[in-house]
Amino acid sequence: MSERDHMPNDLTERRRRWMGVLARADRAALERTWNALPEQPAYRHLRKAESGLVMLRGRAGGSGQAFNLGEMTVARCSVQLRDGTVGHAYAAGRDLRKAELAAVFDAMMQTTAATQIQGTLIEPLAAEIAARRAVIGRKAAATRVDFFGLVRAQ
Repeated sequence: MSERDHMPNDLTERRRRWMGVLARADRAALERTWNALPEQPAYRHLRKAESGLVMLRGRAGGSGQAFNLGEMTVARCSVQLRDGTVGHAYAAGRDLRKAELAAVFDAMMQTTAATQIQGTLIEPLAAEIAARRAVIGRKAAATRVDFFGLVRAQ
């Protein structure tokens, strides 16, 4: 394999983004979108939805030696649409239906339905996720302590 084979392209970056949104989505939002589809695509399971554990790795300061942080439960699923398009999903937790729906939406995002799914599901969810992160960021910033500003008593 050449170095070019490992370079991300535009589709890879877009897919990484929408898969991240699907993984962070609430199951209810996925169900609402699925039920609102004018025509739900037929699909078969390549890997039925299942849950298991993954090892989380960390680095001290983001650049230190890698270490095992702990395990996390995840659900995963792989599906294939009737036209042969394959979709995959991994999501934190044990919600097998969420993983299945996310895999189907991943597959649909690779078809002509992408524009519809992007507008009705991905973009609204991305905005909701960004808003939640902003609230968490503001709460965390409110508790921030500036240690350099503290005066050391002698």
